[in-house]
Amino acid sequence: MNPSKNSAEAANSLNVLFMLTILSLAPSILIMMTAFTRIIIVLSFVRTAIGIQQMPPNQILIGLALFLTFFVMAPVFDEINTTAYQPFIQNTITQEQAFTNAMTPLRTFMLKQIYPKDLNLFISLSKKSAPAKVEDIDNMVIIPAFITSELKRAFQIGFFIFIPFIIIDMIVSSTLMTMGMMMLPPMMISLPFKILLFIMVDGWLQIIKMLVSGFK
Repeated sequence: MNPSKNSAEAANSLNVLFMLTILSLAPSILIMMTAFTRIIIVLSFVRTAIGIQQMPPNQILIGLALFLTFFVMAPVFDEINTTAYQPFIQNTITQEQAFTNAMTPLRTFMLKQIYPKDLNLFISLSKKSAPAKVEDIDNMVIIPAFITSELKRAFQIGFFIFIPFIIIDMIVSSTLMTMGMMMLPPMMISLPFKILLFIMVDGWLQIIKMLVSGFK
């Protein structure tokens, strides 16, 4: 049997195994290492603040979050395709080099979004000495620091989204109490006003604009 043929078959099998591994991890990578976390949490806050728990449906929110994520991450994905995926399938770089090249733009993106306080926390928790350069920071430090920063930023945005809708609820509740209409649920009256406010300020456009520009 030809040894070179066996080597080529073994290399192809390893490539297939590598690609299957990447595909199996793709959902986790998409959720934890991209803009998806912040976007889906903020969109959920918008729906909760208005007070309509089922509209838009979860499928719509997740779909919108996915497409916004692809829009925000397009430059990163293009760089990964150019520097890692295409050279790898053309057998010009090794698996290790492809992984390194793919992580470089992701690391750059995540580091831009991380709060220094969160990064320093995970560096200290790792029980390792502080790296001399940013390039020396371990991925196992960057990823949880990025997720923590994204959660913190998403909740900060959610807080400001709630404020105008809470004011409407307070005004409606006070008005109903003044009129002696104690048995009428305030939510029934305030909901149309909150939807009207959201429409008048073009809420979805403003939220999307804020989310996308926040990653620039």
